Amino acid sequence: MKDEKVCVLIPTLNEKETIGGIITEFKSGGFENILVIDGNSTDSTREIAKREGARVEVQRGKGKGTAVKQAFELIEDDDEIIVMIDGDGTYSPSDVGKLLAPIFNGEADHVIGNRFGFGGAFTIVHRVGNWALNKVFGFGYGVKLEDILSGYRAFTKECVRKMNLEKKGFEIEAEMAIESVKKGIRIKEVPIGYEKRKGKSKLNFVRDGSKIFYTLYALARTHNPMFYFGIIGTMFITFGTLSGIYVVIEWYYRNISHDLLTVFTALLIISGVQFLIFGLLGDLLVTLQKETIEALRDRDMDTGKEKKGR
Repeated sequence: MKDEKVCVLIPTLNEKETIGGIITEFKSGGFENILVIDGNSTDSTREIAKREGARVEVQRGKGKGTAVKQAFELIEDDDEIIVMIDGDGTYSPSDVGKLLAPIFNGEADHVIGNRFGFGGAFTIVHRVGNWALNKVFGFGYGVKLEDILSGYRAFTKECVRKMNLEKKGFEIEAEMAIESVKKGIRIKEVPIGYEKRKGKSKLNFVRDGSKIFYTLYALARTHNPMFYFGIIGTMFITFGTLSGIYVVIEWYYRNISHDLLTVFTALLIISGVQFLIFGLLGDLLVTLQKETIEALRDRDMDTGKEKKGR
């Protein structure tokens, strides 16, 4: 597959300091098909991108997720592979070969650039936050990845078509990893460099981190119900147990009876156990569904072989 079959997608928002250099470096590497999806920049980002020879589109609405979804709709039929890279200069176009190699070799359909492979320019807070979110992803989806929030990725066109993306903000990277796991898309991580961003970061650690965590949790309900309901059930049982300990201590040492609190404690624990049961039943249904899908897939493959044999 040649470089002209690769579309380089760059979401931007006020990236005048870096966008020109990124486009120039990609073009010098033989990548002429460059699509800049701009989030209504107020600086000269679009003008610079056009001057450097990129195709520029202005996104509808706000948010990185909105931009990525719109850009995927603009991908042309001849574009067999899509490379997505942030326009803030934190990623190096020279690493593109590392992301494309697993796809060219047939090893993966979705390749993620792992910013932690060579250390990366992270603050301690962001490093810990990313580590925690990756651990939650691994626990909830059963796939161990080190950098689900990386903004440097490569996809096959078929991979992009399979993903059903809905998130509008920075949760889009996590959603792409989740969709890949749920749809059986082969994922591979490769180590890349990561430089300090020029200018002020658009990512709010608390706000966007909370949204990403909620995305990981909420979307797990159809993939890992035990994880989804288990967290709720564990919280109910924990609060019920703590409440129960308080009731027992008050009754044993002070001879004070908390009748209403006792009833509330019992309800908390019973509800927690029920949520755990919901999780177990959900896991059973998901397992049966996966087995059914695999059986249908095998049957279709066998049918296809029979038709070829005839």
